[in-house]
Amino acid sequence: MNHIVDCMEIENYVNSITVQAHENAEVTVHNNTALEMIGKGVHGAVFQVNEGVCVKVYGEEDVCSRELYALNLGQHTDLFPKVFCSGAKYIAMEMVYGIDLREYLQSQPLTKNLSVKLIHLLTTYKEIGLERIDHHKRHIFVQEDGNLKVLDVGTTVWRNRVYPYPRKLLNSLGNQYQEMFLEHVKELAPTLYDEWQKYIQMEKYATVLHEKYFSKENFKLKKLKKEEKILLTGKKEWDSKVEDLVRKVHKEQWIKALTARGVDIEHVKANAKELEREYIYGKDKKDKKGSSLSNKEDKKKTRIYTSSSKKKKQKK
Repeated sequence: MNHIVDCMEIENYVNSITVQAHENAEVTVHNNTALEMIGKGVHGAVFQVNEGVCVKVYGEEDVCSRELYALNLGQHTDLFPKVFCSGAKYIAMEMVYGIDLREYLQSQPLTKNLSVKLIHLLTTYKEIGLERIDHHKRHIFVQEDGNLKVLDVGTTVWRNRVYPYPRKLLNSLGNQYQEMFLEHVKELAPTLYDEWQKYIQMEKYATVLHEKYFSKENFKLKKLKKEEKILLTGKKEWDSKVEDLVRKVHKEQWIKALTARGVDIEHVKANAKELEREYIYGKDKKDKKGSSLSNKEDKKKTRIYTSSSKKKKQKK
């Protein structure tokens, strides 16, 4: 269906809408237009322009740029909504109707036909050049005709490391549907199933490796290279993927450990390399004083950043 889109009118609307992003919380919205806000999240808010067009206004320009880049990669497919116009902090696009997969599976079964469409979704992601071949079920919409549409695809691009299998999709399906989906993949695409299973086992091994290393068993990471049963996958490129997988699990674990101690997340991000070195090598140097991490924790209280405090810093 074709819809008339007045990009100048949309830009005027956007100029009267303020969206403020917050850390780990939904955006704050001030809407001085007649447009109805039909949803909001961590990155932005969506307003309906007409039956076929909506505009998403973002809290940060870089998030908008990333989303626009990903959407443009998929414009020639039926999977992505059509983009009409955009600006520094907004994208006007086709309205996506239907029901998200999370809600759909509460009342409908995961059929073999639907599993085929999910595999095709992942195939499309690979073909158009997305970096993360994965998507959470809440961002996948089942249309009236049974076909799929996706939203919030910005997280699939501009990433340093990604999981080499659709981890987010599988985990979001829950145990029952995850097992059912994998059974469908095993039947329909056995080679793909075997590869995913190897990566799933690799991740489990990487998690155990991390736990052993930091449980004072002095388990060295170098031993990973000697574990031929894990690395003999038959394809040379798998070696680099294993390394990426281990690093990603490790990073998640030590960041969780630091934040659990009360270390400010902004401080962790700003000093990631230094803190990572101290977290790894500081285990064997407990008797030495001078750890910047422990000194900082002892000398001052945990800092809490708010949007107002950030503004004060900027003014200074």
